[in-house]
Amino acid sequence: MQKDWVRVVFRRRIYIITIILVQIGFILSVIAGSSMIFQYVSWFLNALSIVVCLYILNKKKKPAYKLTWIFLILLFPIFGGFLYIVFHAQSNSRKLQRQIETVRSQCRPFYIVRGSALPQLIGDCKDHLTQVRYLQHQAGYPVYAHTQTEYFKSGESFFVKVLEELEKAERYIFMEFFILRQGIMLNPIIALLEKKAEAGLDVRLMYDDLGCFMSLPPNFKLHLEGHGIKCIVFNPFKPILSSLQNNRDHRKIIVIDGKVAFTGGVNLADEYINALERFGHWKDAAVMLCGEAAWSFTLIFLQMWNLEQQEKDDYQAFYPWKDAPCTIRSDGYVQPYADNPIDPENVVEHVYIQIINQAKEYVYISTPYLVVDDNMVSALTLAAKSGVDVRIITPHRWDKKIVAVTSRSYYRQLVSSGVKVYEYTNGFNHSKTFVSDDTVASVGTANLDFRSLYLHFECGVCIYKNQAVESVKQDFLATLPICHRITLEDCARNTFQQLLQDVLRLFAPFM
Repeated sequence: MQKDWVRVVFRRRIYIITIILVQIGFILSVIAGSSMIFQYVSWFLNALSIVVCLYILNKKKKPAYKLTWIFLILLFPIFGGFLYIVFHAQSNSRKLQRQIETVRSQCRPFYIVRGSALPQLIGDCKDHLTQVRYLQHQAGYPVYAHTQTEYFKSGESFFVKVLEELEKAERYIFMEFFILRQGIMLNPIIALLEKKAEAGLDVRLMYDDLGCFMSLPPNFKLHLEGHGIKCIVFNPFKPILSSLQNNRDHRKIIVIDGKVAFTGGVNLADEYINALERFGHWKDAAVMLCGEAAWSFTLIFLQMWNLEQQEKDDYQAFYPWKDAPCTIRSDGYVQPYADNPIDPENVVEHVYIQIINQAKEYVYISTPYLVVDDNMVSALTLAAKSGVDVRIITPHRWDKKIVAVTSRSYYRQLVSSGVKVYEYTNGFNHSKTFVSDDTVASVGTANLDFRSLYLHFECGVCIYKNQAVESVKQDFLATLPICHRITLEDCARNTFQQLLQDVLRLFAPFM
C-alpha cells in the first residue's frame, strides 16, 4: 500500500508539472507561432508590456514585488506583460476578498462577548498601547485578560501537552495545519480525533493541499470523514498559472472546547519532534492559551472554515462560558491575531515592526528565514543604531539552499549596522518568536520572509507582561551558546557570490 501511495502521489506531481509546461508552451506558441503575423503580434505585446508596467507601478503593492515583475517584463518584453495578465487574471482575488470580509464582519461581534480588557490594560501596560489598539481597532483582534499561557521551547514538549489536552475535550476539537505527515506524531493524534468523533464531539481538521502535497495519501480526507471527522483541504492545488496558488494556509491552530488553544511553528510531522532527523536537530516553539484568549482562536479557525461553506456556523453556539464568566486567573494580557494575503492590511508585518520600533533595551528574534523588504531592514538597523540590542537567530543547516543564500545576502547590511546575527549550529531553527524589554513577546506561524508576510494565511499571539514573555526570552538566551555569531568576515563574498546574491535578492518576493 505504501508503494501504491508513493506511485499515485508521484503520478499526480508529474501530471501537474506536465500541465503547467503545456500551458507555458501554449503561451509561447501563441506569441511566436506564425512568422507572417509575428511582427505585428510582437509590436502589440511590447505595447501591452509597457501598459502592464505602468499598471504595476501604480498598484498598491510592495516595491519589491513591483521591481521584480517590472524586471521580468523588461527581460522578456514580448511575453512578460502577457504572462503577468495570465498569471493574475485567473486569481479572482476580489471575490475571495469579499468572502473574507463577509465572514469577518459576521464574526467580529463575537470576539468581545463579555466586554473589552483594553481599559484595564491602559493602566497596566502603556508601553504597548499602540500595538494593542492597532490589533483591536484596525485589525479586529481584541486583547484579553483571564488567560494563562504556557510556552513550549520544543516540538517534543508541545506534542506531549497536545495529547494530554485532546484527551480532555468534551464538546469540539478544531485543528488547522500547513503540513501533516503520517508517523509517530500524527498517527496518535488522528487516533484520538477518531475516538472523540465517534463519541459525538464536533471534530474538524483543515490542512493546506500544497503543504501536504507529498506527505499524505490521496484518500486521506475520505478516511477522516469515514471516521466522523469533518475535513477541508484548503486551496486545492490546480495545474494552472494563477496567483491564488501562492496563497497557502500556513497557520497552525488547535482549539479545544474554546477554552484551550495552541499555536506556533510546529506542524504535525515527525521532524518537528525529532523522531525523524532532517537538517540536524529541529528547534521549534509553540504556546498554549487557557482562558478567554482561546476563544479568539476559535473564531479565527471558524472564519477560515466558513469561507467556502454554504451553511455558516452559529459562532455564539461555540462560546464556552455562556452561564458564568471565565474564572481563569489573569496572567498579563494576551492578544491573538491573524493575517491574510488578500486584503491590504499586513497585520503580521505591522506587529513585528511595532515590536522593533517600540523596543528600548533589546529585541530578540528567532526565524527560520530572513528574506525581508526595505521596511523591515530599516526597522532592524535603525533600532540597532539607536542603541537597542537587536539579535536574530537563523538556522545554520537550511532546508532550502536558495533561501539560505538569499537570507545570508542580508547579513552584511544588518551586521554592519550593529544587528547581531547568529546561526543555530545544532541544526534547523524553525521557531518564529519575538521578545522585547521583558514586557512583550510574539509566538506564531509567520517567518521573516515575503511568503509569510505577504502571501500566506498566518496567525500568532502577542503576550504582554506575562510569564511566557520571560520563557521566550530565556529560551532565546539558552539557544545562543549553540549558535555561531556572524561577523563581517563571515559576510565576505567573491564576485560570483555577490552576483548570485544580487540576482536572488531581486527574486526574493517569489521565494
